[in-house]
Amino acid sequence: MKKISLFSRTLLFIVVLFLLNIFYIIKFCQKEEEINHYLVYAILGIITSIIILLLFYATVICPYQNNQKLYTMFLEGRIYEELFDNSSPLTRQYDLVMDKFHQLLNKQDAIALSKKQAEYLALQNQINPHFLYNTLEAIRGDAIYAGLTSIAETTEALSSFFRYTITEVKSLVTLADELENAENYFRIQQYRFNNRLQMILRFPENDENVNQLHLPKLTLQPIIENAVFHGLEGKADGGCIVIQIETTKKNLLINISDNGFGISPQQLNRLNASLEEAAIPTIQEEIKTKGGIALRNVSQRIKLLFGEDYGIHIYSAMGHGTDVHITLPKITE
Repeated sequence: MKKISLFSRTLLFIVVLFLLNIFYIIKFCQKEEEINHYLVYAILGIITSIIILLLFYATVICPYQNNQKLYTMFLEGRIYEELFDNSSPLTRQYDLVMDKFHQLLNKQDAIALSKKQAEYLALQNQINPHFLYNTLEAIRGDAIYAGLTSIAETTEALSSFFRYTITEVKSLVTLADELENAENYFRIQQYRFNNRLQMILRFPENDENVNQLHLPKLTLQPIIENAVFHGLEGKADGGCIVIQIETTKKNLLINISDNGFGISPQQLNRLNASLEEAAIPTIQEEIKTKGGIALRNVSQRIKLLFGEDYGIHIYSAMGHGTDVHITLPKITE
């Protein structure tokens, strides 16, 4: 037997009450004026009751039934996002609790996805790496034998770059290791652009141990790659990239600037907005991104590891170049 809903029971009660009123009017009212008087009051009372019932149904019963249905489907594993997109909250606190719960779940999912992406990108390049290293060493040996030092140095840089990039994915590496990888990458680009590019490193004078600070692996190279391909590649007279390292009591600050073409204000706003988002790009997005691990992924890995106060912000002006500012916690171990 189908269970009668609360709304149906309440509506039935109002109808019965209305019928009782009609019965009372017919039974006990003698004059036609009294009947009309009581009938008007009865009809107004019924209309008011129905309006109150409909409001109660819309604001309390419907959200309750909708939540009950969503919870059942969530427990059965049939929905996930729909639970958090619920447009029928019972209280304001419900919204706040669900938003917080969703953020926590998203962060855990994003961390797991970020690790999977890093592993995928590493595996994608691990096509018989020893064969790659041995081939590069053979080319380097022939170049040295032939007196072609530029080819030998570039081949060595390429070998070291691949070895660093496709070996075990670690969460943190030293700044010295990151800078060495960045220099190897830039040496390859210098050979490609016939030494039209320059890179300058500037360290703080008051911090001798800055090279031993830790940061996420592959933080610098994607930013340098963006500077080369989007800022300097089209310049006939070449260009310069400056990496400025600074430290405060709690933070490691890295500024990577170039004197390239710059970024338009509209594109710059969109880019900075994407760097602030919590979502992690999908693997397919990363594959399509020129240069491998994208700027957005770098910023999100920093945020996931250290919090929303850290990450990447870009400053740029058309015709004057671009500054990429990286904020990291000062980690010594």
